Amino acid sequence: MALGTRASRWLLYLPAGSCLLLVLLLLLCVQLGGGQKKKENLLAEKVEQLMEWSSRRSVIRMNGDKFRRFVKAPPRNYSVIVMFTALQPQRQCSVCRQANEEYQVLANSWRYSSAFSNKLFFTIVDYDEGADVFQQLNMNSAPTFMHFPPKGKPKRADTFDLQRIGFAAEQLAKWIADRTDVHIRVFRPPNYSGTIALALLVSLVGGLLYLRRNNLEFIYNKTGWAMAALCVVFAMTSGQMWNHIRGPPYAHKNPQNGQVSYIHGSSQAQFVAESHIILLLNAAITMGMVLLNEAATSKGDVGKRRSKLFSGICRISEFYLLKAF
Repeated sequence: MALGTRASRWLLYLPAGSCLLLVLLLLLCVQLGGGQKKKENLLAEKVEQLMEWSSRRSVIRMNGDKFRRFVKAPPRNYSVIVMFTALQPQRQCSVCRQANEEYQVLANSWRYSSAFSNKLFFTIVDYDEGADVFQQLNMNSAPTFMHFPPKGKPKRADTFDLQRIGFAAEQLAKWIADRTDVHIRVFRPPNYSGTIALALLVSLVGGLLYLRRNNLEFIYNKTGWAMAALCVVFAMTSGQMWNHIRGPPYAHKNPQNGQVSYIHGSSQAQFVAESHIILLLNAAITMGMVLLNEAATSKGDVGKRRSKLFSGICRISEFYLLKAF
């Protein structure tokens, strides 16, 4: 009681300006404390809502309003991976469907892992549900994967390089680990189609050998083995192994104008259709060389052989020109 009376007397002797300053500082502290409390409540509400959605689906579907509230607007203490896509049938984006399957595998692996927490969420924005988001981010292609960090704006490295790396779940998990330090072990559902196909192939070859057990001369057919070797060479030189490792899309369709591209614009990547085109060109060139050799070594009129030789050279030159341009 005496202490309170002494403080009151001390305030009376202070100048009016000092008293006003103390009152303003006190009001500012109260306001800041209330703002911080409101900010914490808003963050807890956002995290609780995201966790509730994640308990229902591993990938949270978002429209423009949800994206701006939970992904763009502060406060945030969590990372968000967003897949921008166009999955509606009228968009005819086959690459989007394939990428979505890998994205679902990755999100399910995170959702059902022991390390699952509220520090990372997987979301998806479809063009037909959030066209305003695409316009806001100046995005004109799909699919696209972006990471939105807990603080600040996304940087260049926060956009996944799909054209160069591919959209396999393992590659996405590695990229997420680099951006968020969250390591996800990918668990794929069991797929027995490869085992069944191998068993059918072995059964077919075994049955063929059993039926032809008295006449196995075809195994020593040089032409057959040469054709098989050429098929392997064509597959490797056209980039099929690169496709198997990177998992690129077959082609790319621009969701804005619907234009389909079969040739990749960069020298660092390719589409599956592009490798098929190269395979056919290589096969045509090889066939031309074989025909050219047969025309040069066959018996007959020299004039006819020269005519065939000149025709073969013209065909090979034409294929090389097509391949170059």
